[in-house]
Amino acid sequence: MNDDAPRHLVGYARVSSGEHQRHDLQIDALIAAGVEPSNIFTDTISGASVAASRPGLSQALAHCGPNSTLVVWRIDRLGRSLVDVVSTVESLIERGVAVRSISDGIDPDTPHGRLLLNLLCSCAQFERDLIRARVQAGMDSARRRGVRFGRPAPDPVEVGAKVRMARRAMAEDGLPAADAARLVGWSRSTLYRHMQVIPA
Repeated sequence: MNDDAPRHLVGYARVSSGEHQRHDLQIDALIAAGVEPSNIFTDTISGASVAASRPGLSQALAHCGPNSTLVVWRIDRLGRSLVDVVSTVESLIERGVAVRSISDGIDPDTPHGRLLLNLLCSCAQFERDLIRARVQAGMDSARRRGVRFGRPAPDPVEVGAKVRMARRAMAEDGLPAADAARLVGWSRSTLYRHMQVIPA
């Protein structure tokens, strides 16, 4: 993306909680890459937390406009899994925001960097397909045991089965809530509503 106008750089750094890590290494790399210190946002939080639940990342994303580049030290700072990372990247690209990862060589301004980003997205799509196939196999197995899927949910057994499958897809496979809900035929709000009623 070689626009005439310089892109607005926004930095994001994350370290895991409970491991006595510091942001210094990542922040130094972001500053060296041209990010102003005032435009760097951080989180100290477990890598198991999905991107949407991270306050520092939410602030960084809010500061990214159509002519911005979100810069990270390493691409895995953006999510708990490949699917979570790519979901974040794809949402930024849809908004016209570029993504640059210093250590991984992902840079939208270079052919090599664009190739790496495309490969990352392709791998994530492959992972999504595998997750979808596993969930479908689970639903087929449930149907053979007499569980019926449909709208509206006819009974608590069906709802419980769908909630368990969605939770498993989110916890074990790192699938975002919206994607997990779609896998069982629900909207994200419907999934959250049933998850509030059915304990984990």
